[in-house]
Amino acid sequence: MRRTPLELAAVATAAVPGLAPTATAYSPDDDADFDSALLLDAEGKRWRVRSPRHPEASTRLETEFMVLRAFAPAIRAELPFHVPTVAGTVRQGALTTFVYAHLQGSTLSIDELSAGSPALARDIGNALAAIHDLPLALVNNADLPSYSANEFRQRKLNELDQAATTGKIPAILLRRWEHALEDVALWRFNPSVVHGDLHEDNLMVQDDTVTALTGWTDLRIGDPADDFAWLVASNEASFVEAVLSRYTEARRDTPDAHLLRRAALLAEFALAQYLVKAMAVGHEDMTTEAVSMLQSLADDIEEQARHDEAALAAEQAAAADAEAEGAALQEASNHSTNARQPAVTVVAIPDAGTPVSVTPVPPTSSKEVPHAGVPDAEAPDKEAPGKEAADKEAAPDADAGSASEKLAEESTSRPQDDASTAALNVVTVTPLHAGGRS
Repeated sequence: MRRTPLELAAVATAAVPGLAPTATAYSPDDDADFDSALLLDAEGKRWRVRSPRHPEASTRLETEFMVLRAFAPAIRAELPFHVPTVAGTVRQGALTTFVYAHLQGSTLSIDELSAGSPALARDIGNALAAIHDLPLALVNNADLPSYSANEFRQRKLNELDQAATTGKIPAILLRRWEHALEDVALWRFNPSVVHGDLHEDNLMVQDDTVTALTGWTDLRIGDPADDFAWLVASNEASFVEAVLSRYTEARRDTPDAHLLRRAALLAEFALAQYLVKAMAVGHEDMTTEAVSMLQSLADDIEEQARHDEAALAAEQAAAADAEAEGAALQEASNHSTNARQPAVTVVAIPDAGTPVSVTPVPPTSSKEVPHAGVPDAEAPDKEAPGKEAADKEAAPDADAGSASEKLAEESTSRPQDDASTAALNVVTVTPLHAGGRS
């Protein structure tokens, strides 16, 4: 049975001697586990009362009490926010009710937080970084749970098996979560201290500043993504990115690349955990609510899958059309280039006729200049050997000599041609159009 704020105020007076409440109000909390109220006394001081609804919740409060005692003054001084202080306790049967000195600030809804100023998003990032940079000894010395990356993943697989036994979780969600949990690369992270139960109801805010964090019942060493699940569930991408950006800057260790992906998975999986808890305590309304939320999530995922498939098909069709269009344009371009490319024209030099041998005329006297290419004649008194034979051979060719002289005269009367090109063909190549060059 749920306790009213007035009933909780009466319990608080037994926990804190001298407390005289003058006003009460409901305080947001985990309704499945706790009844909570805010109190105002005659001096204007505020107090918070948390009363467990079952033994397991009572154990969690007792664990938080141990955690808060572990926050030594030196650790509290380094934190950018306040943590609760237990003012008194009272035990009723198997359950223990705790009264805390009230902290400044108020709780805001996730919509109010995401619509807040950039300064508020940065301060939330600072708060998360401060939690995750707490010394591991804080948890280990308090004998609180500690999980390596693989142990944390295996723990979630075990919880998934337990949730599947309820028979109330859509198959598409079970497959989705199982595939993600079996992706070992997704679960490679450096374990750190995590709050473990962080959400908007445990965040006290005043003037765009996080003044305090409450609800330390699940403090442990584990996956930092645990404390981002509530942010990702807000579906406010710009808000999440602003928080993560400041968180990354403030952390001593660089966050892993898959932090937000795991946070999204943990946010979904929290619905299964909520269902298991509701069924364990026999809360029918909570069970119905959990089943409804799980079905809504399954419908959204199926709709998104259909949308993604349609988008992929459209993208592939567009790529195929673009490829076909490109091939057609290339073929047209090749055809056009071939049509415009001029042929190579080969023009032959006109036939110069039968080659004529020109025999130089021997000099008639020593005063004449020798013909180019003919050895100099020796002095007249010294006839060269074989001169007589040469004279005899020259005599029958007198007519030929005169013909040679005539040809030589004709040769000097017209421009000299390069004799080396007389037997070559000249190739005239018309330059290609600029577009046809390779």
